[in-house]
Amino acid sequence: MPSVELRNVSNDYILCDVNLRVEDGEFFTLLGPTGSGKTTLLNVIAGLTPYRGTVLFNGKPVDHLPAELRRVGYVPQNSVLFPHLDVKANVGYSLKVRGLSREEVDEKVRELLKLTGISHLESRYPKDLSCGERQRVALARALAANPKVLLLDEPLSNLDPKTSYHLRIELKRLQRSLNLTTIFVTHDLSEAEEMGGRVGILYKGRLLQSSTLPEILFSPSCEEVFEFTGRLNIFNCQSYRPLGGVAEVDCDGILLTVPYEGRPIRKVAVNSKDIFLSAEEIPGPNVNLFRGEIVDYKVNGSTVSVKVRLGGSLEVFSEMPREAFEGQSLSKGKKVFVKIKLKAIKVST
Repeated sequence: MPSVELRNVSNDYILCDVNLRVEDGEFFTLLGPTGSGKTTLLNVIAGLTPYRGTVLFNGKPVDHLPAELRRVGYVPQNSVLFPHLDVKANVGYSLKVRGLSREEVDEKVRELLKLTGISHLESRYPKDLSCGERQRVALARALAANPKVLLLDEPLSNLDPKTSYHLRIELKRLQRSLNLTTIFVTHDLSEAEEMGGRVGILYKGRLLQSSTLPEILFSPSCEEVFEFTGRLNIFNCQSYRPLGGVAEVDCDGILLTVPYEGRPIRKVAVNSKDIFLSAEEIPGPNVNLFRGEIVDYKVNGSTVSVKVRLGGSLEVFSEMPREAFEGQSLSKGKKVFVKIKLKAIKVST
């Protein structure tokens, strides 16, 4: 499978001088807010929209090739299946158009239905499928053309959490088994984290940073990346003590329980949205439950960014709904309970 490279790619009013390289067989996640140009970037790679600059597969420019000759499999956000065709016919449609014999089409379709786990659906029509099943059919159809590159445009965005979770696992399994160069688009940071691999941050048509997610979170390249990833609180750890699957770390005198995988811990980070404040004691386990004092706050529309001092010197930022802030009569100087979600804490070695 080829590497994919973009050199100085621009598109009127959307993309601006994008440079990106996705390695042969890599699963790469393109992360950015709605309207940042993610879908346009996929369309450029697929040859579906005009652009300036150069797109290369395995080091060779493909700018002169129309979409049908680039051998790109594309699963759009809202996959449209032929309503008058059953699953088997939908998946085999492109093979039939290419002139394969009926026997060849049937064999390839059986293979793809088995690969994507939908053999039992072959006689059903789109109207009888769930959202997750339709996405699996769309994936099988995209793979039918034996693509060199697979583009996935927010394929999980319309699915319920359980279906989304299982399809994420399935996508990774398929990608590894086929060793298929894949670009996966999402606006969801947690989704990008679960997919693993390298991540590119696209913001207002510009690729701001491309690295592993921990590197992006702990060392954002600019203010826009910092803001988009959720204004992380980053703490230096003076020492740590392993306690099985967790560790107790000392961050400026505050003892914090964090996930532990056996590697040294130098820094920990937690999203401001995962730090909860309450004027009343928070029920449940006392893990990562502290007392603090509000030292400042800033109203940002429907949310409030609150600075809280824990202990003597450690300060954290919490982002909370304005309604919750005002409903508890929180204000500067007020004492609060502070809860930090264990599962939300990220560790840097």
